[in-house]
Amino acid sequence: MLDRRRFLATCSGFGVGGTLFPGALWAIAHDQGTVTKDMIEQATVIADVPIPPEFRDAMVASLNQDVKGYDAIFALHMPNSVAPAVEFNPTLPSMTFATQRHPMRLSSAPSRGVPAHLEDVCFATVRELAELVRTRKVSSSDLTAMYLARLKRLDPVLHCVITLTEERATAQAKEADREIAAGKYRGPLHGLPWGAKDLLAVKGYRTTWGAGGFEQQMIDEDATVVKRLDDAGAVLIAKLTLGALALGDRWFDGVTRNPWRPAQGSSGSSAGPASATAAGCVAFSIGSETLGSISSPSTRCGCTGLRPTFGRVPRTGAMALSWSMDKLGPICRSVEDCAIVLDAIYGPDGHDRTVHAAAFNWDAQVDIHSLRIGYLKSDFENDPPQLRLFAPPSPSDTTAQRQRELLSTHIAYDRHFDKAALEKIAAMGVTMTPVQLPDMPYQAMTSLLSVEAAAAFDELTRTGRDKLLTEQSPSDWPNTFRVARLTPAVEYIQANRARMLAILAMAKVFDGFDLIVAPTNSTQLVITNLTGHPSVIVPNGIRGDDAPAYIPSTGPGVFGGNWGGPGTPVSLTFLGPLYGEAKLLAFARAYQEATGFHRQYPKI
Repeated sequence: MLDRRRFLATCSGFGVGGTLFPGALWAIAHDQGTVTKDMIEQATVIADVPIPPEFRDAMVASLNQDVKGYDAIFALHMPNSVAPAVEFNPTLPSMTFATQRHPMRLSSAPSRGVPAHLEDVCFATVRELAELVRTRKVSSSDLTAMYLARLKRLDPVLHCVITLTEERATAQAKEADREIAAGKYRGPLHGLPWGAKDLLAVKGYRTTWGAGGFEQQMIDEDATVVKRLDDAGAVLIAKLTLGALALGDRWFDGVTRNPWRPAQGSSGSSAGPASATAAGCVAFSIGSETLGSISSPSTRCGCTGLRPTFGRVPRTGAMALSWSMDKLGPICRSVEDCAIVLDAIYGPDGHDRTVHAAAFNWDAQVDIHSLRIGYLKSDFENDPPQLRLFAPPSPSDTTAQRQRELLSTHIAYDRHFDKAALEKIAAMGVTMTPVQLPDMPYQAMTSLLSVEAAAAFDELTRTGRDKLLTEQSPSDWPNTFRVARLTPAVEYIQANRARMLAILAMAKVFDGFDLIVAPTNSTQLVITNLTGHPSVIVPNGIRGDDAPAYIPSTGPGVFGGNWGGPGTPVSLTFLGPLYGEAKLLAFARAYQEATGFHRQYPKI
């Protein structure tokens, strides 16, 4: 095979190293192992880089001197767990963070008697369940058995489970009961059953990544997050579904369903965690987000989701999709639940080098009137980016026109929820200041995700095993990985430089605010995933019977929107500065307690 390094150096010598040309020519020549003048001509057409014929002879001679190529590196067969020698850091040198960790200051303990029927507490919050278990009104073993039974009964409808970890869970629950009876209470997660997105490795159980070709994959370790929840006394009862290789809600055995409307998908890629949590089948779950994978299913299923700051939670033992964008976070039924889970899983583990030692100190009693709050005024008033994507290419395209009209109707309907949210926040006695996020070509920067994902699954593409993946449309991973191979290294670096400009600009925005209120379906989702800022997504009401019809997502979930139709949840998003989760969550909790939308559950 050809040596790409020498190949690119030769192209650079002819003044074309900073364009698409090297990637295009490399892709054309790769299978045959040699470069010809005809190939160079084809590549110039793809890249729109004119190269006179007299230069091509010299290029062919140079490019074919070395045929070793990348074979030596490819022969290493690097597992997905090997990260690059470079790491993304969204913080700036001028930023400082508290490092001293303090005990959590939880809300007042809820008063609840022994439930007449255990399923009466299936939708209870972590805070409520913790108090029942701590006071031994409910045993961990009984709670675990109840949630396992619900998973078994509802999974044929929801398709949210890949593997039940029943034997492990039963043993953990018995140990939790023994320790609590002996006065060894570990904290509010002790004895509570939870579910893991099946990109987290659990020793002794398969880790499928939701993808065809990986159905029986075994990884002989526990992810750091799993270890930390074990240490907190939590009980893992299931490995839950995700869209194949963390895209959407379609996995190798079907589509994960929305408990509010099982005919609809749950969105993704944290499809199973959101579906199971919303359906009262776990006390909480762990999902992941690269570009919407906590936000989108939390919205669709009516959960409370926390996407922490990039570098807050170690990803050791989790499938890598994009080393510079992947985040792990909780999907729960309340904001305080998210705070409790985050407290158990955050901080350096000595393996994930992107994680900082910034402290998270939860205080449920923060005075929200002392917080500086902004809101994205123009995003609440103007059409979201999805509408532009549905613009018909021509007046004669009646199908696209109908889609656009339907989407416009949805936007107008859902705007009432956004307006009511702003009015409610004002009624809480806080002042909001209009703020505008920087205008930059963020969508162009998302090529970073595609390139890193293509590298993470390079062997899948090069061996042809990508054909085993269930979904094969132009917007699915197999095609995305192939296309990403045409992105030159120079353009990847340029996108990262543009990302740094975005980080600098966002730092100026957050310099005056503790949090920003935003519509969930707006440009903030792409921006903050690129810049590493945290967000919490909270339920914000249920669409009525007069709502427009459901629009299935098209392409990557971040652009398909969450237009779920009658009887489905809507959401509101709160954004925070880097490592600013404590104040962010405190305000989100206050809003949640003032509205009570998180107390609405699907009838399933």
